[in-house]
Amino acid sequence: MDANPLIKTYPDIGDLAFGCKGRAMVSILMYLELYFVAVEFLILEGDNLEKLFPNFGFIISGLKIGGKQGFVLLTALIIWPTTWLRSLGILAYVSAGGVLASITLVACVLWVGAVDGVGFHERGKLLNWGGLPTAVSLYTFCYCGHSVFPTLCNSMKDRRQFSKVLAACFIISTANYGSMAILGYLMYGDHLKSQVTLNLPIRKISSKLAIYTTLINPLTKYAVIITPIATALEDTPHLRKSRPISILVRTVLVISTVIVAITIPFFGYVLAFTGSFLGVTVSILLPCLCYLRINKTARRFGLELMLIVGILLIGALAAVVGTYTSLKQIVTHL
Repeated sequence: MDANPLIKTYPDIGDLAFGCKGRAMVSILMYLELYFVAVEFLILEGDNLEKLFPNFGFIISGLKIGGKQGFVLLTALIIWPTTWLRSLGILAYVSAGGVLASITLVACVLWVGAVDGVGFHERGKLLNWGGLPTAVSLYTFCYCGHSVFPTLCNSMKDRRQFSKVLAACFIISTANYGSMAILGYLMYGDHLKSQVTLNLPIRKISSKLAIYTTLINPLTKYAVIITPIATALEDTPHLRKSRPISILVRTVLVISTVIVAITIPFFGYVLAFTGSFLGVTVSILLPCLCYLRINKTARRFGLELMLIVGILLIGALAAVVGTYTSLKQIVTHL
């Protein structure tokens, strides 16, 4: 970004590095990542609502729909009107509560283990090599925020503070993720499910608070996630300034995410695929490649180039192995 003051977004960096093809590639990968996050939100809602109301079901035209699929459909119907909004100022403020929600969730899980009788006595296999690709993919997904860094930096009054902001964000995020991982392992060991809320004893108030906190987050963030994709589609010349077409585009996006969530309802594996394929590419590989392309001095042999090449090799390995493993697990469970 220091190389060109006109850079405002991540696709701008792709354009500067590789031209129109670079912009298109970055944009497609960014929007695919957002799309799968929206799918994950629906799967998350379906899983947790099914835990709260295991006997739920309804009939449409003689077809009985129950459990997870029913809750995915209901969630989509609830959030569908919010996707029509072009100005998401209010939702943006509400979604900022995600930080508080994450901390609340960790606190609730800690309470369940320390006070509500679950304890921290479970022991599983500490190192499972077979699960390492999935673990790396999930861990990568936790740090998939790189695509918004340029926009975040440009929105700051003092861009010189950006490095400090990043450091604080990564430290807080790592502490939050690490705490949840350790608590989950000590409480449930090898029996830990893809979402820790699915393990919690449902009758405890702290468990319900954890689940409700998990449920509220996607409801407030789904529209914020879908809007950049819809806006990109609507920016095509023949779709501009057409309100009915805008609603149609956003409705089709919602319907498509519902279909994917119902067809592939495996939260952990879809998350692993998103992290390994899209997360690694957007957050690790492309930034390094763009930097080398833009900054000629970085291509000179030295410590910096060796570090970048090392990051690229590790990232490529994680992407290939993680993507293969996650897709294999998805196909196996279909």
